[in-house]
Formats: sequence, C-alpha cells, structure tokens
Amino acid sequence: MGVAEIKKRGIVAVIRGATPDSIISIGNALKDGGVTALEITMETPRAVSVIEAAASYFGEDVMVGAGTVLDAETARAAILSGAKFIFSPTVKKETITMAKRYGVISVPGAFTPTEILTAYEYGADLIKVFPAGTFGPSYLKNIAGPMPHIPLMPTGGVDVHNTGDYIRAGAVAVGVGSTLVNTKNTLTEEYLNNMKEKAAQFTKEVRKVRTELDQKLLVTK
Repeated sequence: MGVAEIKKRGIVAVIRGATPDSIISIGNALKDGGVTALEITMETPRAVSVIEAAASYFGEDVMVGAGTVLDAETARAAILSGAKFIFSPTVKKETITMAKRYGVISVPGAFTPTEILTAYEYGADLIKVFPAGTFGPSYLKNIAGPMPHIPLMPTGGVDVHNTGDYIRAGAVAVGVGSTLVNTKNTLTEEYLNNMKEKAAQFTKEVRKVRTELDQKLLVTK
C-alpha cells in the first residue's frame, strides 16, 4: 500500500466534524459516487472514534485515514484506531517517521519547493501541496517540472471545475473538502444524494482527464 493506492482512488474526501454515526452515511454516499478515500481530520471531536467506526464498517472497500495530524503521538493514536494514511498540514519529521514505522502512508503538507523536497527526503510517500488554491494548477505544474519524481496531491481550493487542471498539471490525486462534504449541513436524504452526485462528478472528471493523458502518451510513443 502506498502512492499507487491513493492514485488509484484519485480523490480524497476531507471530512471535518463528522461523528461515529454520521460518518457511515457520509461514507456510503461518497462510495456510491465513486470516492473511496476518507480523511477524518483530527481536530474533530472524538476523531479517533470516527476513524475506528469508519474503518470497521467499510473495511477494504474504503480507505480511511487521518488528517490535520500535527504530531507523532496523534499519528500513532489514529493508526491504532485504523487509519491507513496520515495527512498533515505541515512537515514534521517525527510524524513522518511514526507513519512509516507502522507501515501506513505518510502525506505531509508542504508548499514551497524546499518544503516539498525536505518532506520527501524525510520519507514521505506523497506530498500534499497545501494550500493549493493560493496559486492554482499552474503552480503545481511548475513544481512538478523540476521534481517529477515526487508525487503531489493538491488540497485546499480544489473543486470540480479545476480538478481536471490539477491532474493535467501532474497531480496523482486531489484532496477535496467542503465543496464535497460539509458536515454543517443536515444529513438529509436530499443532501446525501447531492453529495453522491458531486462525488460522481469528481470521479468522472479524474477518469476523463486520465484517459486523455493516456491517449496523448500513446500518440507520442
């Protein structure tokens, strides 16, 4: 399990404020729309219980991980509750080391070329370019140019309209927050159906652009 697993899924839903009960409904709606990677942010009350509930319910069908992990101790607690990846908003060597020690995917957040390279040299599997919306897809493309060996995943400001541009710019996957899941909304059947439809739109966009890129690659060969 590693970058290939995140890339295969293509979209990571960033979920803040879920509960052990609501995460099942949210996860099912996303899964039905094709989004099968859930990042449960650790500032969420009872976040460990939310991760445990989701990981236990979905098993291998949905990859469940932790986000907003600021230190190694929090990473370990999340991993022991079932997290398969550790996302952080910053670069901290101890957190990366903890994830690698337990064999889960390490995804620190970085923005500048120096931060991105440093995180990769510390052993990160994938770098979360955050906040990506500050400069958009062109910035990611400029980073990927001189460092094509480093897998990048933009998060922050990603929506269905720019997802394809990020994939074209070199992103292996995208992290999507409140434009896909907003737990402040009441989880009515209508809202869950809308979430499913949005998930399907994101999934369709990623697949479409990847098909375009594969076809171009075949032509150049």
